Amino acid sequence: MAASTPVSVGRVNAGGSEDALFLKVFAGEVLTSFERASVTEGAEMVRAIQSGKSAQFPVMGRVSASYHTPGAEITGNDVNHNEKVITINDLLISSVFLSNIEEAKNHYDVRGAYSTEIGRALAFQKDKHVLQTIGQAAQASANVSDSGYGAGTVLTNTSIASATASTAADAMIEELFNAAKALDENFVPKEGRRCFMKLEEYYKLANGTNVVNVDFSGAGSIADGKVLKVAGIDIIPTAHFTDIAVDNSADTGVDGGSATQGGSNPQQVNLANYVALVCHPSATGTVKLMDLGVESEYDIRRQGTLMVAKYAMGHGVLRPEAAVGIKEA
Repeated sequence: MAASTPVSVGRVNAGGSEDALFLKVFAGEVLTSFERASVTEGAEMVRAIQSGKSAQFPVMGRVSASYHTPGAEITGNDVNHNEKVITINDLLISSVFLSNIEEAKNHYDVRGAYSTEIGRALAFQKDKHVLQTIGQAAQASANVSDSGYGAGTVLTNTSIASATASTAADAMIEELFNAAKALDENFVPKEGRRCFMKLEEYYKLANGTNVVNVDFSGAGSIADGKVLKVAGIDIIPTAHFTDIAVDNSADTGVDGGSATQGGSNPQQVNLANYVALVCHPSATGTVKLMDLGVESEYDIRRQGTLMVAKYAMGHGVLRPEAAVGIKEA
């Protein structure tokens, strides 16, 4: 009797690797999970490079204007220049090894769940690094020795820590308006401003009457537990403050970042007592050498499949004047 010919459901046009189509599904699930989980997408300027370990961002001061005296020679104004260099961190990976026997024993699909968790792990780490970099920007001095360029801004209001929701909400509203004022004074564009806020303070704010009261043109909703905007700033709640609102200025682990094979930790920063970070995309930059990629390989010696997601990015401060940190103590 002739042997049966199995259908190669994992091959492209019945050729190539048995897992080719399965890998595409896995990669798509990881990418989708990454995009859904990330809260900082669009919060920074992004540049992709094809090779190298860093990228330069030029910074120029402002040009002044003056009245002309008839007959006087026009020689031109001097313009201050500087540059910011962002270095790529080491390759960041998230991986799962799935053995044949364990997958066979399971009564549900674990590959889909694993791909979701892998994408989420990388998204969470990228978000933490971006938020830490925004915090660095808020604490940084001016890039250019120019009266038109300012340093970052840090605001402190102890009433934000109040256990009374209305008191805490009013204090947060006050500081968000102060943050908007600081950005206005530094000529930061109004479009694209956003605030990443600690969950506890966000829900106190959602419970405050002013931000949801239509008499105050409030755009939030107590029923939905949402605050959309305050002082022209989009409000984005995030659970990452549990991890980043600490002093990690000496952190040599993943949260501290790692560049040039662990030679430095560019995301080290002390964000203890921070409850919100306000920024414009021009405040920070991300350089991508290797965007999110996925690999999968069956290991016959270990009787299982290794699934790996990875990226190589770097994050750095570009315009400190476009970032504001808000503290409760």
